[in-house]
Amino acid sequence: MDKTLPSLSAAVQDIHDGMTIMIGGFGGSGAPIELIHALIDRFLATGHPKDLTVVNNNAGNGHVGLAALIETGMVRKLICSFPRSADPVVFTERYLAGQIELELVPQGTLAERIRAGGAGIPAFYTPTSFGTDLAKGKPVEVFEGRSYVRERWLKADVALVKAHLGDRLGNLTYRMAARNFNPLMCMAAARTIVQVSQIVDPGVIDPEAVITPGIFVQGVVEVPQPQQEEDLNRAKAVYPEATA
Repeated sequence: MDKTLPSLSAAVQDIHDGMTIMIGGFGGSGAPIELIHALIDRFLATGHPKDLTVVNNNAGNGHVGLAALIETGMVRKLICSFPRSADPVVFTERYLAGQIELELVPQGTLAERIRAGGAGIPAFYTPTSFGTDLAKGKPVEVFEGRSYVRERWLKADVALVKAHLGDRLGNLTYRMAARNFNPLMCMAAARTIVQVSQIVDPGVIDPEAVITPGIFVQGVVEVPQPQQEEDLNRAKAVYPEATA
């Protein structure tokens, strides 16, 4: 099955109001900037999608990528582990103004909740956060004399992911640290859309090098020269310019 998509705009057509969206990346590493900006373009043209719940490691930086998505007012709730990153001005202002909800999750717990969602494990126990505000209201069990907090899986309607190589069947490789949360999110979403630097024919990628098998991917779009969040922020870029 050929999973290639003709354009970025086509790639985000099936994202609707109120959906939960996982967005890959660790800061700018592995962040699908072009897919995020395509989603913003769709919102500016149609007023949709909105009221999104976004799952990401952080809260965005500057005025591009995830930060730009938040700045447009499309995001109702953010689930993340690190809202105080290099330049989180957009999220900070909206959060203090009561315009966005935050669910704070320890980083390892966030990764495991996403992994559990992809593996079909509805809950698990971890000692992380026990005795803190993050554990309030959550069930606690004692195992071998130590207290553990029960955490629920995280799943999404759509994952937006950046990979390096992808074939027409959706098999993916990642470039070094850009791998981060992306493979887990591919497994935890009902629909995974991936931007890759190059689409190749099936068989070109050594099966031993495949990180995400195509069964977890529903769409692949080629972005030959993807933008890097840090480069955009050093250039003081804003997306779209009208939001400055």
